[in-house]
Amino acid sequence: MTREEDIKKAVEVLRKGGVILYPTDTVWGIGCDATNVEAVKRVYAIKQRDDSKALICLVDSDARMQRYFRQVPDVAWQLIDSLKEAENAKPTTLILDGAINLASNLVAEDGSLGIRITNEPFSKELCYRFQKALVSTSANISGEPAAQNYCDIDPRIIEQVDYVCWSRRQEHKPHTPSSIIRLKADGEVTIIRQ
Repeated sequence: MTREEDIKKAVEVLRKGGVILYPTDTVWGIGCDATNVEAVKRVYAIKQRDDSKALICLVDSDARMQRYFRQVPDVAWQLIDSLKEAENAKPTTLILDGAINLASNLVAEDGSLGIRITNEPFSKELCYRFQKALVSTSANISGEPAAQNYCDIDPRIIEQVDYVCWSRRQEHKPHTPSSIIRLKADGEVTIIRQ
């Protein structure tokens, strides 16, 4: 199967409200349409995770990220620009206030959401083709280690999703979760995970 066919199939499943397993710019992820309440509910159930713990989203571009927040603070754009310029910058998830246009059960109680612009070729193309934010939570049962590679994914998760991407399944190399930075509208910056 070509990467193009793999992405096409994944997008078909996502548009029907399905849940997929896919490689990201960090670890393997469980994904769904970030605007679909029922699909998000299924992701929480598959992970056996309390829905009070927020999930993050992936997008393919600055423009798409802007659609999901009332206002993106200047400090976020400065950070995004510096990450683009840095060689080998670690993928970084930003938690921003004022999330909009997303499934209500995806947004934290305080109205914030974690979002990351992916530059990894497969997940970037997937987000671009899907044309919406994509839920991206590590492919593991809550409390267990994140699946760095496809071979690390618990079979119980594989059995419950609607589609498992073929791309990068053979990979065996270390991957780590993203850095997480909380940016408040007033400019306050908190590093949650380096």
